[in-house]
Formats: sequence, C-alpha cells, structure tokens
Amino acid sequence: MHHHHELHRVGRTGWLRAAVLGANDGLISTASLIIGVAAAHPEGSAVLLAGIAGVVGGSLSMAAGEYVSVSSQADSEQADLARERQELHSAPEAEQRELAGIYVRRGLTPQLAEQVAAQLSAHDALAAHARDELGITDFSRAQPLLAAVASAGSFAVGALLPLLVALLVPAAQLTPAIFGLTVVLLLALGASAAQLGGARLLPAAMRVAFWGVIAMAITGLAGHYAGIAV
Repeated sequence: MHHHHELHRVGRTGWLRAAVLGANDGLISTASLIIGVAAAHPEGSAVLLAGIAGVVGGSLSMAAGEYVSVSSQADSEQADLARERQELHSAPEAEQRELAGIYVRRGLTPQLAEQVAAQLSAHDALAAHARDELGITDFSRAQPLLAAVASAGSFAVGALLPLLVALLVPAAQLTPAIFGLTVVLLLALGASAAQLGGARLLPAAMRVAFWGVIAMAITGLAGHYAGIAV
C-alpha cells in the first residue's frame, strides 16, 4: 500500500520565529553597535568591549523578553482551558451544541455537525473545544522555555560573527568589513528562514537585509556625530 506523506511546516512556527528573531537581532544589533562605536574613533579595545557587552547583554535580554512574552501567552491559554473545562462540567449539552454550531459554520450539514460534535465530545471534549473553539493545538501551544533558549542561543550565534570580525580585522577596515559581512549574512538568514517556513526566498532575504542596512547606517551616523560632540 502506498502511504501519502505530506510535509507541513506549521509545527516549526514557534521555535522558528524565536530563532529567526534572535539571530536577526543578534547580527544587526551587534554589528550596528560595533559600527557605531567604531565611528566615534575610540581605541580598538573599546570597540571590542562594546561588542562583548552587546553579545552578553543582548542574549540575556532576548531570553528574558521571550520567556516573559510567551509565558503570558501560556497563562492566557491555561486560563481559557480552565474556563472551558468548567463550562464542560456545568453545561455539557450546551457546549456540545456550541461545537456543532462551529462545524455548521465551517460547511457541515446540521445533522452531520451534531454527529461529529457528539463523537468528538465523547472521545475528548476539552481537546475538541480547545482546537475548534479556542484555536489551541499542539503546534501552536506556547512553550516559554523553548522560545527563550532558541532566542538566546540564536542571538549569540548571530552576534558572535561581527564580534569575530572585530577581533580579526584592523581598525581601518573594520566598518566596511562588518557592514559587508552583515549584509551577506542577513540575506542568507532571510533566505534560510523562508526555506524552513516554505515561503519565497528572495522577498524574505531582501526584507531582512534592507532593515539591517538601515539600522547599521543610522547607528554609524549616530556614533560619528557623537564622537565629534565629545
């Protein structure tokens, strides 16, 4: 027997979003920070120290922010599930009618919708309401710790690349080297994220690179004029 297998990418949505956001932020923010500090013409050690501080502080900030944000989502999901569990206990027939109404609006006949609602409710009523009424599935359920780890790790990976350039490249070539490398890496990051998510490569790559260029240019100008002012 031939088994039909479909590859769906929706299960990657949670960790993919956090990982792409972390890597993108790590690369852009650290590259912009180094370019901005270098534009003020300090000593090379100051540029390196700024980069290291950016990597450490940014990774921890990303982890904390992502954990708090996704934890809030998880709290909301748990509250909705607790409320639904109570409603199923106090008014199971009304909840089953509500479930049938959802299926009717999705295209089933009233008779078939009632049969489906009855069978799903007998099997696992809470799971049926979570999925079809609340939109909570195993794919979409919030995972705060996973999101925090993905964000912090990907931020550090993205941030270490411009920091490595700052370690190896002479001060005179530092800004163009970091700028060029960052643009190439942003294009690759955008294309990779699009590939993982099944989206078009070129628009995603160009979008990520465009905003990275804007961030580095503005930060460089700010550093340059701040250096003149002080």
